[in-house]
Amino acid sequence: MGSAAVISIPEEEHDQDQRVIVGVPIDQEQHKKKPNENKLFNRWLCSIRHTIKRQDMKKITHSVKVGVALVVVSLLYLLDPLYNQVGDNAMWAIMTVVVVFEFFAGATLSKGLNRGLGTILGGGLGCLASAFAQDVGGLASALIIGISVFVFGAIATYSRMVPSIKKKYDYGVMIFILTFNLIVVSGMRADKIMRLARERLSTIAMGFAVCIFISFLIFPSWASDELHHSTVLNFHNLANSIQGCMEDYFNSTDEKKKNKSDASCSTCKSILNSKSKDDSLANFAKWEPWHGKFGFNYPWNKYLQLGELLRELAAIVLSIKACLQSPRQPSSGMKEAIKEPCETAGSSIVLTLKELGEGMKKMKKCQIEGAIVPKLKLVRQEMSLVINPSRLGPIENSDGLAMASFLFLIMEILEKVEELAKEVEELEEAARFRTT
Repeated sequence: MGSAAVISIPEEEHDQDQRVIVGVPIDQEQHKKKPNENKLFNRWLCSIRHTIKRQDMKKITHSVKVGVALVVVSLLYLLDPLYNQVGDNAMWAIMTVVVVFEFFAGATLSKGLNRGLGTILGGGLGCLASAFAQDVGGLASALIIGISVFVFGAIATYSRMVPSIKKKYDYGVMIFILTFNLIVVSGMRADKIMRLARERLSTIAMGFAVCIFISFLIFPSWASDELHHSTVLNFHNLANSIQGCMEDYFNSTDEKKKNKSDASCSTCKSILNSKSKDDSLANFAKWEPWHGKFGFNYPWNKYLQLGELLRELAAIVLSIKACLQSPRQPSSGMKEAIKEPCETAGSSIVLTLKELGEGMKKMKKCQIEGAIVPKLKLVRQEMSLVINPSRLGPIENSDGLAMASFLFLIMEILEKVEELAKEVEELEEAARFRTT
């Protein structure tokens, strides 16, 4: 019994070893037979994971920077020599750090300047209105205060609804309303108000200086870099999505391709929902000083126009996804009839988007008028020859209708990519991209 047990174990291990040894070349052979179509998709996923990790590190860095700023301004309370100078007004420095310190350096500068400007204007006008009311005295004093609160409050509130003011100075106007009303209705004498305003402004300036120093000099997060990077990434994401659409339409689908399709759909939807983010980043970027490759008066509005075109292109790609998921599909014979010109158009679109994205990333001029636009026009002419009754059949036929919808969307993508190329060319000229 004991010897039998000893013999059976190596046999089982020998069988397992045989299975493993035999399985290796079989798996390797199957792996060799697999096409290389997933390499670009895997590289794309790796870049997305890397971006997510980079964003997490930026969030951690920002949290540490805010903590350091709060510790620094808290020294106004903790150190007796400093507390004797500022007193209880030190809390305004802490409040300034909590309210003003933002993730991006441009947002911090924007909010700090708005807060300072709103405080100065609100405090100055409030002092004038309060002094005038005290000089008049009696019942007229209350009437003057009420009228001034109503007039300035109504005007400032209306200005917050003006798009150009709301976009840049909304926070400053809100601080103006708050400061003006607090000073006017306080009833303090003008000399006391001026002394109190001077002390509070000094502590607010201390908190703002700490925010600017830490935000700009210690691992700064620039909104301009984020907007530039996200725009470049959208070019590559749309190129990969269009490439996936072409593969799904003309090749057989399996589970892996379905996962790729779902990922590209979510990418297009994120691009569609990026308008508010792009607007905020462009606004913050305009406040930022000259740094790196972005100087003063950089054409950030061009990025907003590119974003609009990219969102329109993402909407068309989602429409193609809907065509792929429709139960009404053309026959394989009809697909074969248009496969070659459509794949040629798809590869031209993908290469153009990637070339434009790489050119923007390196801030290098592409040969748009000389090579890209003529090539796209030639592809459009070839595609227009494909859209004819001899290839599509009668439009009443469901196969012909499905095929016509797909070809129409391809033509729309070609037109939109051509518009994108011309918009990128305008950005290159305005931003003075290098030629080599």
